[in-house]
Amino acid sequence: MRVLILSSGEYGSRIVNHLATHGLSSSIVGLEEFEDNLPEFIDDLTEYMPENLPECDLIIAVGLFGDINLLISSIVKETGAKSVIMPIHHPQQIPAGLKQEIKDSLQEATIVFPKPFCSLTSQGDRYIDKFVEKFGKPELEIEADEYIKKVQVKRGAPCGSTDFVAKKLLGVPVEEAEFEGGDKFHNYPCLASMNKDSATGDTILHLAGYKTKEAIKRALGFTYKSAVVDLEVCQGGEDCEHLCREVCPNVLSGDSTIKLRDDEKVDINPASCGVCEICIPECPYGAIEIVEEKISCKKE
Repeated sequence: MRVLILSSGEYGSRIVNHLATHGLSSSIVGLEEFEDNLPEFIDDLTEYMPENLPECDLIIAVGLFGDINLLISSIVKETGAKSVIMPIHHPQQIPAGLKQEIKDSLQEATIVFPKPFCSLTSQGDRYIDKFVEKFGKPELEIEADEYIKKVQVKRGAPCGSTDFVAKKLLGVPVEEAEFEGGDKFHNYPCLASMNKDSATGDTILHLAGYKTKEAIKRALGFTYKSAVVDLEVCQGGEDCEHLCREVCPNVLSGDSTIKLRDDEKVDINPASCGVCEICIPECPYGAIEIVEEKISCKKE
């Protein structure tokens, strides 16, 4: 697989450095860096078009803000790329209207906009899925008794946070692992935005943190804190409108954290619950509460 990376700013640099040093270097056929202070709106994109672009299969565009992202259509045509990954790490990076314009201009290639980058999973696309074999939504394998003895990163966040957190988990008591992992994730630190994202109701940095903690919980097979639905209190149906699902940041970013049951009630997946508590005041029946006890999590 031949990969061309378009990069800008500190966020882009971190992604490029981690991908290049953790197994993708032999696949990278080109790297184009753009200034990080370009205007949001650009009248003439041609002056920014890179020259002598190599043929490639996959394009990864990281850290680019605003109209410069519209170059992707011309770059795909020039390089013959079949797949494109354009991760979003800031709410203003690629507004909804711009995203749709990019999609409409790219009929010849598969394109995804993971928000954040570490939420990327298999898409049924040859080249994106090849990338996801190693980079994307974190997946860990953990050996433990009362303490964490060994952590293997099976798939890591493209920024490198998963590898950093994995090393810091060694020797940690298992009941503290998910919380310690969350703390170490912020110590990395993640470069995703702390500005509230109107599309999900949470910050993209928090969304990334939820993915790290989910990987730990799934690897251990349990969690010690989650939002839980009291099914005797939950009514579901039209009167409820399932507002919990409408406000859950993980659901709004593409996860199935809150699922509808056949009886119109809901279940919250403790593995992917970010314990943001946003759903609690939205439930008209008061059926959701935070439970702090050992809860089994399905391993995937």
